[in-house]
Amino acid sequence: MIVMSAVRHAAAGAAALLLAVLPVPTASAAVLAEPTPPVRHFVDPARLDRSGTQVQRLKGAPELPSLSAKSWVVADASTGDVLAARNAHRRLPPASTLKTLFALTALPHHDPDERHTVADEELAGIGEGSSLVGVKEGYTYKVSDLWNGVFLSSGNDAVHVLAAMNGGWDAMARRMQAKARSLGALDTHVVSPDGYDAPGQVSSAYDLAVFGRAGLQDPLFVRYCSTPYADFPAGSWSYGIANTNRLLTGADGVARYPGLIGVKNGYTSNAGNTLVVAAKRGSRTLVVSVMNPRGGGFAVYEEARALLDWGFEASSLVQPVGSLQPRKGQRPALAKAGTRPKAQPEDPPTAQAQAHGQAQAAGRVQAQAAERPAKTRVQAGPEADGPSPASDARATPGALAGTASNRAAPTGTTAGLPLALVGAALGAALSLWLWRRFGARAN
Repeated sequence: MIVMSAVRHAAAGAAALLLAVLPVPTASAAVLAEPTPPVRHFVDPARLDRSGTQVQRLKGAPELPSLSAKSWVVADASTGDVLAARNAHRRLPPASTLKTLFALTALPHHDPDERHTVADEELAGIGEGSSLVGVKEGYTYKVSDLWNGVFLSSGNDAVHVLAAMNGGWDAMARRMQAKARSLGALDTHVVSPDGYDAPGQVSSAYDLAVFGRAGLQDPLFVRYCSTPYADFPAGSWSYGIANTNRLLTGADGVARYPGLIGVKNGYTSNAGNTLVVAAKRGSRTLVVSVMNPRGGGFAVYEEARALLDWGFEASSLVQPVGSLQPRKGQRPALAKAGTRPKAQPEDPPTAQAQAHGQAQAAGRVQAQAAERPAKTRVQAGPEADGPSPASDARATPGALAGTASNRAAPTGTTAGLPLALVGAALGAALSLWLWRRFGARAN
């Protein structure tokens, strides 16, 4: 009886202490409790280095359109997320889409209303067959007129004059090279700032999308690239010029694209047709780059249209396959502008991706190794054009089981607290019972 009474007193004391120390769940507490955060999907930063089409479609996402372009990218202009791409880092001649990088480099240095009188030497060295807006030596132009000539007529004469105003042709090539690297555009090699075909001059669909996205952050860039028509001065009179981007003007039987912002088109016999466009629909803005479609003619506009349509429909139904943001820890060696880089195969199935990846391997491996211990990575969505390498770090059943067991079995102070309270309560209750029983007799 004595033992049973002591146990009852100990149990009562333990219950009282536990109720005083531990919180009791209530209906309001259940409502205010934090929801379980959604699973964060890992975006492989090296995925865009691979050849072929890269896309991660979720349930209900539309199929990608069938395209003939050698490379292309469709990305969210606000976040930089690449929604889908094909041969994103394949190095190809950019033609006049390289003028986007020229504008990013030179635009900030002169006020649009500044006036400049063109000298004869500023028009020297323009490539044969270049597109021209009609700049004449001895004439005085506003800077805004020259930029209209660059964006609307793709005028290499206007580029030469603006380059002369910014340190000269070779200096501009070096500055453009540095600007490209600062934006994380590692595929671009600048030889001729106007985009004219030159040995070794290359860019990529990825880099062109980077330039287009960066341009959208500059109001002057947007103003020029979205202008469909303008008057170009010619002394005492002027003449009209039209933007050669048919998606913007609807010329030559190409229907205008609703919400189109710009950006720049290009063509040379070596590069074929190239195009960077941006369009807004609702609260979303997309940027698309297309390089050298095999259809010829105006196929570049129709393929860009198809990618914009797909991107607006699929933007919330795909997982990003990369980003237009520069990779952290990336410190590439700067190529010297105006010189020819090492020869590369024109159409390599995998060598281009390997070459691009090797140039960044050390920084990427260190960055990925530093991130892996922090969280379990899960990559969702179907693969396209080949399986992922082992470095995709997909979670294995064993890894998931281990993670679950760690969550289910708390350790350390958290696990020991309730047992310690129970033990203390039992001890206190037993001491109280002994004092009452034997202490009272002693008195």
